[in-house]
Amino acid sequence: MPPKWSLGYHQCRWSYDSDKRVLEDRFPDPKSLVNDLHHSGFKAIWMLDPGIKDEAGYFVYDSGSKSDVWIQKANGRPFVGEVWPGPCVFPDYTQSKVRSWWAQLVKDFVSNGVDGIWNDMNEPAVFKSVTKTMPESNIHMGDDEFGGSQNHSYYHNVYGMLMARSTFEGMKLANENKRPFVLTRAGFIGSQRFAATWTGDNLSTWEHLHMSISMVLQLGLSGQPLSGPDIGGFAGNATPKLFGRWMGIGAMFPFCRGHSEINTVDHEPWSFGEEENNEVMECEEVCRLALKRRYRLMPYIYTLFYMAHKMGTPVATPTFFADPQDPSLRKLENSFLLGSIFVYASTMPNQRPDKLDCTLPKGIWVRFDFDDSHPDLPALYLQGGSIIPLGPPHQHLGETNPIDDLSLLVALDEDGKAEGVIFEDEGDGYGFTRGEYLLTHYVAELQASVVTLRVSEIEGLWKRPKRQLHVQLLLGGGSMLDLWGMDGELLQITMPSEQELYKLVSASEKQYRTRLETAKCIPDMEEVSGKKGAELSRTPIELRSGYWSLKIVPWIGGRIISMTHLPSGMQWLHSRVDINGYEEFSGTEFRSAGFSEEYSVIERNLEHAGENESILLEGDIGGGLVLQRQIHIPKHNPKVVQIDSSIIARKVGAGSGGFSRLVCLRVHPMFTLLHPTESFVSFTAIDGSKHEVWPESGEQFYEGNILPNGEWMLIDKCLGLGLVNRFNVNEAFKCLIHWGTGTVNLELWSENRPVSEQSPLRICHEYEVIGIP
Repeated sequence: MPPKWSLGYHQCRWSYDSDKRVLEDRFPDPKSLVNDLHHSGFKAIWMLDPGIKDEAGYFVYDSGSKSDVWIQKANGRPFVGEVWPGPCVFPDYTQSKVRSWWAQLVKDFVSNGVDGIWNDMNEPAVFKSVTKTMPESNIHMGDDEFGGSQNHSYYHNVYGMLMARSTFEGMKLANENKRPFVLTRAGFIGSQRFAATWTGDNLSTWEHLHMSISMVLQLGLSGQPLSGPDIGGFAGNATPKLFGRWMGIGAMFPFCRGHSEINTVDHEPWSFGEEENNEVMECEEVCRLALKRRYRLMPYIYTLFYMAHKMGTPVATPTFFADPQDPSLRKLENSFLLGSIFVYASTMPNQRPDKLDCTLPKGIWVRFDFDDSHPDLPALYLQGGSIIPLGPPHQHLGETNPIDDLSLLVALDEDGKAEGVIFEDEGDGYGFTRGEYLLTHYVAELQASVVTLRVSEIEGLWKRPKRQLHVQLLLGGGSMLDLWGMDGELLQITMPSEQELYKLVSASEKQYRTRLETAKCIPDMEEVSGKKGAELSRTPIELRSGYWSLKIVPWIGGRIISMTHLPSGMQWLHSRVDINGYEEFSGTEFRSAGFSEEYSVIERNLEHAGENESILLEGDIGGGLVLQRQIHIPKHNPKVVQIDSSIIARKVGAGSGGFSRLVCLRVHPMFTLLHPTESFVSFTAIDGSKHEVWPESGEQFYEGNILPNGEWMLIDKCLGLGLVNRFNVNEAFKCLIHWGTGTVNLELWSENRPVSEQSPLRICHEYEVIGIP
C-alpha cells in the first residue's frame, strides 16, 4: 500500500534553483526548508541516483570503497562512468551486503525530513556511452539466490528494481511506522512492491499526451498500479490548451505529477493563468477543476489501491475490461476505466470531448460530474451497479478527517441494484495489516419505487466514525436525487414518477449543455508569449508517400524530426522538435546559422516536377544569404528520399564585390540506433579502400582520397537493414562520422568559401533502405 499522501498532486521541475522559485538560494538549510514545507501541508520527495562521485574524501565514496560495494570491470577494478556529478562508481545492489549498506545511508538521509525518495538514472544510465549504460562485461558479485557472480548483461534489467528495493528498506529502517514512498525510473516485474513508476522523459506534444494513456494502462497490466506521465510534458513548452487537457486526464491517472525540464516555460498549474478583470484565465481554471475532481475522488482512489494491494488488480484499466467480448473496445485509445468510472477524453487539440461520438461498453453507464463539466475536461460515466465513495475537496490530504462528510455516488444496474466498498485506515503505517482499518460494503436496491441503501458487511477493528452520509442517486443525463443521513444507518430514497423523472433529466441535460456552451475554453495558442523560443507543440508537416513518412518543423530550423521507412517500420531518425534530428548549418562551427531560424514554406506538392510529395523551405541566415532545402519523394522512385540544399546569395552588398562571408553548407542528420552495439557505418573510399566504422571510433573525418566514393551506409546487423546515403562527390568535400549515446551523425560538408548569386553552395543527396544479407 502506498501512503495516502502520495496519491495527491505532485509538483516537480528540473530545476527549482533560486530563492524566488523555492525559499533559499540553492537550499543551504534543507531541514528548515522541509519544516517550512511541512508547515504548509507539503511533502518533500528528494532524489537519489546510483552514481556515486569518484572522489576520495567524500564520505559515501570512502565508505563504499572500504566495504567493497562497487560494480567491477572485467579486470576486477571498480567501473567508473560519467553521470551528473562527473566520474562515478556504482553500487552493486545484487549483493545483500551492498543493499544493507545503501539502506543504512538512506536511513540517515531520511533524518533530514525526507518524506519520499526518487530514484532516477537507475537503469543505470551512463553518459558518453553508445549504449547509454555500462558495459555488459562489467561484473556483479550477486547473491547466490540471484545467480551469483555474473556480467552486467545478466543483471541489467533488475538493477533499477534492486536499487528501489534497497531505498525502500532504508526508509523502513528510518521509521517502521511509516510506509515508504519511492519513485523509480527503472523497474522489473515485482518492482511495484517497492516503488511507483513514471513513464519517463516525454515531450510537450499532443502525440505524447495521447501515448500517455496507453503507457499507464500497459504498466498497470504489467503489475505496476501506481504510474503516470509527466503532466504537460518534460521536454519542450506546453501551450495552455495542451497543459490543461493533460491535467484533466492526468488527474484521473493513479500517479499524478507535473514535471518539466530546465529552460522550459513554467509548467505549474497556475503558470498559465493570471488575473484579468477579476477573472481567472482558462487553463488555470481547468487545472483547478481537474485537481478538485481528484481530491473529491480520493476515498475511491485509495480504495482501488487497497484492492490492488489485496488482489493485484490494476487501478486504471483499458476500456475493454468492461466487456472483454467486444473487440471494438480494444481499439479505443482515448478512454480508460478508473475502477467503475469510465473516463472519456480528447487528446486532439481541435476536438472537444463533448463533440466526439463516445463509445461506451454495453450495459448502463451514467454520466456524472461535480457541477464542473468543461469542454477541456474528460467526460465521466459511472457503471450501472456501482457505488463509489467521495470526499470533500481538501487542499491537501493532511486535512482529511475520519468524521468528514462521506458521499456515496450510486448508479443502479438493469435489476435495480448496486454495490460498492470503501477502505479506511490511518493512510500511513502498517496498522491495517493488524486489522486496524474499516472496510465497509454498501448495497442499494430498488423495490416498489424505493431505493434502500444499507451497510451489508464490514471488516476490520475500526469503529465507524460518527459522520453524515450524503447519498447521490444518479438518474441519467447528469441528474440525481440527494439524501442526507448518518453513515451506517438504513437510508431510503423514493423514486420520482416517470413524468417527474423526465423533467429532472431534461432540466439536468439543459443545464449541462449550458455549462459547456458558456464555459471559457482554453484558447488555441501556437506560441507561449514571452517565453523560451518557438512553441514546441505546433503540428509538424508530414510528407508521406511511397516507402517513407517524414515529419518536418519549418518554424525551428526546418528540421526533420522523424524519418520512418514504412515497409520495415524502422524509424531511422527521431528527435525532439527543438534540437537534433536532421539539421543544416552554414558554417564549420557547431550550431552555426541555419539550424534554429524559422523557415518559410515556399512550395508544397510540386506536381509539375513529377514528385508525389515535396516541400521547398527557405530560411534567412543573415548577411543577405538564405538556406534553401527541397525535400521530395519521387513518383518514379518511391524507395528514396531526396534532399537538395543550397546556400544562396540574395542581397549581398556591392562593397563586397557581390560575394558573401565564408560559408560552409553542413548536412547534419542525427540517426537513432535501435541496436547501438550491432550498428556500424560501411563505405568504399575514392581510393578503393573499404571501411567499417564502429561506435568505439568516436568521431572521424574523411576527406581527399579516403572520402566515401559517392555513398556510405549505416547498417543495423540485428535488423538486417542498411540506410544508404548517396551524394555527389563534387559537392561534398568532407564527411564526418560522430557516434553519440545511441545515435550517430553522418555529416556531409561542402567546401568553405564565399558565395554569390552566380555561385551558390549546393549538396544534393538521397536516402534509401536496403536489405543486408
